[in-house]
Amino acid sequence: MSGRRPGAYTGGMGMSSMLKEGSKHFSGVEEATLRNIAACKELAQTVRTSLGPNGMNKMVINHLEKLFVTSDSATILKELEVQHPAARLLVLASKMQEEEMGDGTNLVVILAGELLVKAEELLHTGVHTSEIIAGYNKAAAVALKALEEQVCHTVDDMHDPVKVAHAIRSVIASKQYGLEDFVAPMIAKACVSVMPADGKLNVDNIRVAKILGGVSGATDIVRGMVLLREPLGVLQRMDGAKIAVYGCPIDSTATETKGTVLIKSAEELMNYTKSEEAQMEATIKSIADAGVNVVICGQTIGEIAMHFLNRFGILALKTPSKFELRRICRTVGANALVRLEAPSAEDMGSCETVYIREIGSTKSTILDRGD
Repeated sequence: MSGRRPGAYTGGMGMSSMLKEGSKHFSGVEEATLRNIAACKELAQTVRTSLGPNGMNKMVINHLEKLFVTSDSATILKELEVQHPAARLLVLASKMQEEEMGDGTNLVVILAGELLVKAEELLHTGVHTSEIIAGYNKAAAVALKALEEQVCHTVDDMHDPVKVAHAIRSVIASKQYGLEDFVAPMIAKACVSVMPADGKLNVDNIRVAKILGGVSGATDIVRGMVLLREPLGVLQRMDGAKIAVYGCPIDSTATETKGTVLIKSAEELMNYTKSEEAQMEATIKSIADAGVNVVICGQTIGEIAMHFLNRFGILALKTPSKFELRRICRTVGANALVRLEAPSAEDMGSCETVYIREIGSTKSTILDRGD
């Protein structure tokens, strides 16, 4: 007797026979459409209370046990890891709104949820889904036309910080309520200062350095780069900085294979260490002779190298982040070198001043371009 279940290969059991074991298939208004609407309504209900400047924060703990306390819909939906296919469309719409406009993510989810609530009422009255879609398309055209007539303010010059600040004030108020009159002009000034002539702003050109302590009024804009660490050597300030950036360690090179050095006397031991020091001194001297007075390294700086950097009057900085190293290169106009050698004129960067500033009991190193 055959163990094959009826319709397993002939399609006698419909769609379920073509899917793998455990799959589910829904169709029709009752099974598919209303289930999808219910999932989207639940998602919209989750973020509804976070809308506006008086919206409540949500506490989200992701799969890495990282805690988020935020009212930003894009962050909440990203960390929730929604799996339902219909609800994921709302998450993708919110993500696209974040990428295109940078704000309004909560409104997208809530508006979509309300439209689906009204669509559900129409479905219960017997209206077909295609007719509802056609009606919403017509309503969208009317809404877009009405929005054009409701314009109350237009920014005709994106390089005017005063006009830009006036336009973004309401957006800032939804995130930093009560500080919008102080924060909006600073954000506008920062954006305008790095905005190219074609108006296409690269958001990565603006960084926010968060420092514990102090007050909001101590916030300042720096044309350059702020590093939340001090220089390694004795030098604390350098005017007219010529900067070399190294992605490799500034230290004595070690062989890739194991080797044995046989030393028979104290004199040979002294000469062995002297040759290493002489090589490092020659390297640092060649860097100094090239005109470099500031060195930024993405890896370790050895003690011998640090000694000669101080001797030749070179300010040394270390940044462990490769992304921060790239931003520094872009800020000062340098190229990161992968070998410890004297940089060419094209590889060197420059800025007006490198100095230390204490902000809220935290000492920060500032690379000020001055322009």
